[in-house]
Amino acid sequence: MAMPAAPDDIAVTHNEAEQRFETQVQGELAVCEYQPEGRRWVFTHTYVPPELRGRNIAAKLVRTALEHARKQGVQIVPACSYVAAFIERNRDYQALVAQ
Repeated sequence: MAMPAAPDDIAVTHNEAEQRFETQVQGELAVCEYQPEGRRWVFTHTYVPPELRGRNIAAKLVRTALEHARKQGVQIVPACSYVAAFIERNRDYQALVAQ
């Protein structure tokens, strides 16, 4: 059996066509989805397959998405409970939240 990927080894890509950040780990797709609304992104859903949970994959997806939003000058709306909790734990991203 292959050794599970560590978060640092996971490549996250921005799939603009599908409006999500995604990664494939052990043949399984994990995603952080958003809906663009002008200069805002509404983060709607984060999903990691059950067999991959507990390995910080969701955190890597969300951190990558928020860093991308920051570089693009986009404000975010954390409609996804995981994204909202992530921002609460990582206060350096709170400035991205749309008022």
